[in-house]
Amino acid sequence: MKRQLLVPVCLLAALGLGAGTASAAGDPQWAESGTAYTDTLGGGQGLAARADGSLLYRGMTDIPLDLRIKGWNHVGDPDIAQGHVFDAYQGPDTATSKMFAVTTPAGKRYEYVHQLNPGEKLNNSFATVSPDGQWLVSGEWGDQRRLQVFPAPLLNPDTPPTGGDLKEAWQISLDKPVRDIQGCDFVTDTRLVCASNDASGTLFPEIRPLLQVDLPRKVDGQPMTGAVKSLFALPQRSVCTGTFETEGVDYDVNSGTLRAQMIPPGVCAVATAVYAYKQGT
Repeated sequence: MKRQLLVPVCLLAALGLGAGTASAAGDPQWAESGTAYTDTLGGGQGLAARADGSLLYRGMTDIPLDLRIKGWNHVGDPDIAQGHVFDAYQGPDTATSKMFAVTTPAGKRYEYVHQLNPGEKLNNSFATVSPDGQWLVSGEWGDQRRLQVFPAPLLNPDTPPTGGDLKEAWQISLDKPVRDIQGCDFVTDTRLVCASNDASGTLFPEIRPLLQVDLPRKVDGQPMTGAVKSLFALPQRSVCTGTFETEGVDYDVNSGTLRAQMIPPGVCAVATAVYAYKQGT
């Protein structure tokens, strides 16, 4: 369900496209190509591109009542793989598990619950599926040096076909620490982009950066280490002053469009900005 808003007056200051955003030497560059808006309650937690190019948004009002009753009170940045929608759910601060809901192209939803491992945070900020459809990558909040990897529910034959228990398969270690990752998505078999809400400037020079994680090979069910670099600061443009919040990120492989969300501060937070980028050379 695609949600778009007319641009409210408080966001009219988010004008103009940014100049090319420089990546590290030798890497392609991302150039800002457009800005759209979605209502924050219905779409401010994340987004994913469907095969036809339309966008699926997720927000707090998208949590089904039956899942709320079970205690799943937060939905993160989703992904779509082979027509299946993958949603990341978390519960209250006392939770001892997290849940991934998978909705088939026919509309049937299955729930896969992961019991937290010792030391694992309850946060379930996002879900992204490897291009081959076999592995689900997710992450926790705060300072982290890893991404979690699970067999992709339904698509990986090692998972139960109608929901159930989901155990972590292994991890992607990171060569640099990251902080407050709100979403990641695969750009290629061996590259992810991740949106960080880190405003400290201590881990990377940029404030609320878009990060790139390069893997040594395709995700294959074995531990590996990803190389992290900061590409650029995500835009923080609004007539309202205060604290911005980075949200979801999505790469549409069919159009080559990268999108990242930013919630503006104050009363302007009713609408989430969705910044689009195209890759150059």
